[in-house]
Order: sequence, then C-alpha cells, then structure tokens
Amino acid sequence: MANSRERLAGILFFVAVTQFIISLTMAEALYRGYSVSNNYVSDLGVGPSAIVFNSSVFILGLLIALGAFFLGNNSRFKTIRILLFLMSVGAMGVGIVTKNFTLGHGAVSSMAFFFGGLSAFTSSRLLKKPLSLAGIILGAITIGALALFSIGMVASGSISSTVAYDSIFYLGLGPGGMERMIIYPSLMWLALFGGQLTMWREE
Repeated sequence: MANSRERLAGILFFVAVTQFIISLTMAEALYRGYSVSNNYVSDLGVGPSAIVFNSSVFILGLLIALGAFFLGNNSRFKTIRILLFLMSVGAMGVGIVTKNFTLGHGAVSSMAFFFGGLSAFTSSRLLKKPLSLAGIILGAITIGALALFSIGMVASGSISSTVAYDSIFYLGLGPGGMERMIIYPSLMWLALFGGQLTMWREE
C-alpha cells in the first residue's frame, strides 16, 4: 500500500491538473472569438473568462504547493519537491499578475513553465521504466517548446507587448499553439506522476 502522505500528494497533483484542464476548456468557450493558435493562453486571464482562468491557475499552483509539502518527509523527493514548489509559485503568480503587467507576468509564467519541465526531467530518477522515459520525453518537449517560444517572442517583438505576433519559431502553431506545447506536456507528466504517487511503495 502507498504511504498516506505520498498518496495524498498524488491525489492533489491529479486534482490540480484535472480542474485546470476543465477550467481552461470552459474559459476558451466563454471567450468569444478566442483562437488557440493566435491568442496567448494568458489572454484568457484578462477577457470575459478572467475569473474562471485566473482562479483555476491559482488553484493549480496552490494544490501543487500542498502536494509538494506532503512529500517533505521523504528524502528521495527533496529535489523534486523544491522544483514543484517553484513551479507552484509561478502558477499562482500567473493567476495574480495578469498579462497586462507584461514583465511581471512574463517572469512568473516562465518560472512555472521552466520548473514544470525540470520537474518532469527530475522525476525520471524516481520512476521505473517506461514511466521514467515519459518524464524525460515530456520534460524535453516542455523545455524545447519554451526555448522556441522565448526566441519567437524576441524575434517577433512580442516580448515587450501584450499583443501576440506570429513567428517562424512557432512552427506554424502560432503563439498560442506553441504555448500549449509548453503547458500540456508538463501537465500530462504531473497527472502521471500523481497517479504513481498514489501507488508509491518504499523499496
């Protein structure tokens, strides 16, 4: 049987991802004319869907932070616990500092993206194959997409603007599509990792 603290952490991670995905879908539907390709994900935080999006991404970060807290007694989770906590701070920051505050929002969103990908990489030391490989692959997709997204923002001039301009570095996906290539793999990993924690056994 899984240890109760690890099980609770896993449940919190899974719930965090589930509520955010559902809320993100709702927010996209509520924002008339919203394009998953041409609009930033964070546009949902300043439009008619702002309450849904901002609250859900804050809850995402809060639940990740709580989950990381419950991993605290196990030394094996020390590194990933720190990375998850940093990811959670970034996610909660996204829910508070909207894209209208360009530099601040860019900082907290990049924090969530980067440490989410790094957490996935780090989990490969804790999981057995093939799940350890999944952590590496999903982490690589997140970090790689973040690099392309960042370069694209600089190249297109979007980095100092609230307007999303397209770039060849987005590989035809648009700014919103490339941003989702950062977000979804790390969320998939977090749900997978959470599921494994509910069955965690000390060796």
